[in-house]
Amino acid sequence: MSILNKHAILEKNVTLLAIFAFLVVTIGGLVQIVPLFYLENTIEDVEGMRPYTPLELAGREVYLREGCYVCHSQMIRPMRDEVERYGHYSLAVESKYDHPFQWGSKRTGPDLARVGGRYSDEWHVDHLRDPQSVVPESVMPKYGFLEAKLIEGTYIADLMKTNRIVGVPYTDEMIEAAQADFKAQADPDSDFDGLLERYGESVNVRNFDGAPGISEADALIAYLQMLGTLVDFSTFTPDASR
Repeated sequence: MSILNKHAILEKNVTLLAIFAFLVVTIGGLVQIVPLFYLENTIEDVEGMRPYTPLELAGREVYLREGCYVCHSQMIRPMRDEVERYGHYSLAVESKYDHPFQWGSKRTGPDLARVGGRYSDEWHVDHLRDPQSVVPESVMPKYGFLEAKLIEGTYIADLMKTNRIVGVPYTDEMIEAAQADFKAQADPDSDFDGLLERYGESVNVRNFDGAPGISEADALIAYLQMLGTLVDFSTFTPDASR
């Protein structure tokens, strides 16, 4: 009996096909999963990584709500064309506090893993208001309405508590100061020393959309402006043991 005839037996018998499909998936899964149990850590710790600030976390929620991930990935692959266009390839550690992570394989727009600091706040404001005004070939819809929607960060502490349940290391102090830190990051005239002590000196503190009050545009731009900026790749050396 030829190999094709033997394969036809599986195609004609639903039960056998299900059994063999299950076996193949099980073996493939074990091959990928079992080695992870023998690693001390599946994610290499890198200096500079920190949880999102309250304002950045709120901006990430806007990013998810508006479906930005549908057209933009946050995963630069270790291939020459990607690295030359977007920057250093993405590290797993850069997504360790993302729930869910923003990896992807489909891009209608550019990858955003290293967008932080690449453009000015004013550019982002113009881009959100009218994407085609700065990128004529863009098919991105307008998000100018985000500037009109002011937010107070009333429930940001609750969101941080939820993230802590799934492993994000927010401390009691961070959660207690959540709303104050939320407001301080968008106001350069505020007392933001506590914010910097909790999240690091590199935190961006300014009025991101240039308008009074804290808007969803402020939060979204704060999030975008930190993407890819936490790891200093000029000093980063991959762990050769991995």
